[in-house]
Amino acid sequence: MELVSRMMDGSISYDPQARLEPVLSAATVKQGDKIERLKGVRIFEECSQRQLRSIARIARVFDAPAGTMLTRVDEPGNEFFLILDGTASVDVATETRGPLRPGAFFGEMSLLDGGPRSATIVAETPVRLLVISRRNFSVLFEDVPGLTQSLLVTLSRRVRQAEERAERMGARRLGYKARATPHVRTRGNKGL
Repeated sequence: MELVSRMMDGSISYDPQARLEPVLSAATVKQGDKIERLKGVRIFEECSQRQLRSIARIARVFDAPAGTMLTRVDEPGNEFFLILDGTASVDVATETRGPLRPGAFFGEMSLLDGGPRSATIVAETPVRLLVISRRNFSVLFEDVPGLTQSLLVTLSRRVRQAEERAERMGARRLGYKARATPHVRTRGNKGL
């Protein structure tokens, strides 16, 4: 897991006295507790009890302190993250987006297309995450067929929002250029 490995190798600095410890799903978070939490998450609300058990079995729970970089843009991605508690900020290219709250997920794009992370995600508050590895992510699609539809809807919504932002940015640039470019009269041109 990239977050855990970065914490272990020291590339993420943290104060060992103040940080939250990783939670091993078998140790402190009971299977039943994970299932109850999953029931309240929109992308899993249509899942049967059997499907929720399957998800809970392959998912690990991890606690990270505020300020922890959960993903970094352009780095390889090997996990899918679902926020159970806390908030995180999203930094995509030229903008920082509003906070991700419980029920929000990220990391699926890298797992689906094998590309690098498209955003940097940082914990704004202490967060509790449900983490699913690349290997287990593909198992999810077999065990929970409805998850594919939920992910497609979310990805489609994200693409649409990105297109709208790009359109607004382009319109602003064009507006700026139009104001900055004086209208020049040439022979036969009576002005714009």
